[in-house]
Amino acid sequence: MWRRMPRAEDGRVTEIITGPAMSPLEILVLLGAVATVVARWLPPAARPRVTIAAGAVVVLSAIVLGVTGIRWQLLPVLAGAALALPFAVLPLLPRRTGRPARRARWWLALPGSMACVGLIATGPAAAWAFPVPVFPEPTGDFAVGTRVVQWTDPLRPETFTADPDDRRTVVVQLWYPARQSPAGTQRAQYLGRTEQEARTVSAALARGVGLPGFLVDGVPRARSRSVFDAPVDDGGGRFPVVLFSPGSGGVRTQNTAWAEELASHGYLVAALDHPYDSAAVVLADGRTITTETASSGDPDEDEQLAAGWTAVRAADLSFVLTRLDALDGGESADPLSGRLDTGRVAVTGHSMGGAAALQAARQDRRFGAVVDLDGYPHGPTSPALDRPTLALTQAVTPGTDPRYLPRLTEALNAGTATSYRLTVPGAAHLTFMDGPLYLPPVPSIVGTLGRTGSPRVVAAATLAFLDAVLRDAPGDLAGVLPAYGSLSVHHPGDHPDTSG
Repeated sequence: MWRRMPRAEDGRVTEIITGPAMSPLEILVLLGAVATVVARWLPPAARPRVTIAAGAVVVLSAIVLGVTGIRWQLLPVLAGAALALPFAVLPLLPRRTGRPARRARWWLALPGSMACVGLIATGPAAAWAFPVPVFPEPTGDFAVGTRVVQWTDPLRPETFTADPDDRRTVVVQLWYPARQSPAGTQRAQYLGRTEQEARTVSAALARGVGLPGFLVDGVPRARSRSVFDAPVDDGGGRFPVVLFSPGSGGVRTQNTAWAEELASHGYLVAALDHPYDSAAVVLADGRTITTETASSGDPDEDEQLAAGWTAVRAADLSFVLTRLDALDGGESADPLSGRLDTGRVAVTGHSMGGAAALQAARQDRRFGAVVDLDGYPHGPTSPALDRPTLALTQAVTPGTDPRYLPRLTEALNAGTATSYRLTVPGAAHLTFMDGPLYLPPVPSIVGTLGRTGSPRVVAAATLAFLDAVLRDAPGDLAGVLPAYGSLSVHHPGDHPDTSG
């Protein structure tokens, strides 16, 4: 694996892409397929050995991949090899007269070889566009553990169902500072506790954006950098708490790289699935709840719907903080009891989750800071925010919702605490979650910061803010944050000043 930490240069982040897009076995198939095509053009003495070796590599590797699970990106590679193989093998077979079979003329073979090479080249191109995500190694002093809990609020009915006895249930994934696991320990499955859950969630996410599920079949194969149920760090310190709400249709794991980076620096991150809003939520009893939120197409009605969904999410966030406070207080025997600093809590979210974070901070004074990752502020703007807030956004362009920046600026200006809006150059909306790790690197979709540069810069800016407001780290945020983009500082009662 090849990796370099990103660095800020005039607001930009540079990096080296992490890891190859194909596994060693897939690369072996690719090389065998290329050799099968090339064999036709080799001198007669070398042709038989190369053809037999290449054909054996392709066939045996394909059999192994068929057993372990073959990705769709390998299908054109195998098709190209299958088309080339007969033309490479047949000239080696003796005719009845005992003479070697006659090869096709070069001017006839050349177009066929080029067609096979084109098919084979499609494979690595597709694997590069839709890779199995490779998560960046966290940079903090702590290893990272993770676990999943499910909590039901007995005081809140489930508003998405008609059953009067149904109570609101949320699924929460925790990332926390952990002891170093032994070498070779299995890393946590991405998108779910099991590969089956990961496939269910991946398919639901693909449906939500109108993609065929097979295009992202590499995502549920991924492993993150944390370890399920790893022992909690035994240093004795207490961890500030960061709650996270995903975007509309998003899931608790959508910001795993960001969460692992924060946890490696000593934070407890609790990310929520919001049933009936998240794309797919797999409950402890095996039931899968899919999203029931959908746009109406009418802007005014959609704003009312979004405000209602945001209010439910905000209540979920407050409920989870209550459960974490009880967990820390020793309500039940738990390795995290006594280790959570629930007096230092930030509420965060991406997209609609950012709006929910803003609402939760208005309603619940236990939240000491807010991080909004490119989220439009749905719902009421009162009472005024009285907590330090960091809003990370993409650059506002003519294609951006014209209401977005005025609405966000209004919310930040109305606050009674100093707040910050950081415009990250090269960012798109999906820059602020794990999407750049596995989606095609199209600037309008994932931005231009690179596969691992995106989560790095978002996490670094988040950490700079949280360390300052929750841990009283020395330094002036107005001087630190411009390393990651263009900064607007919103002082209480003032017009925003721009620096950076």
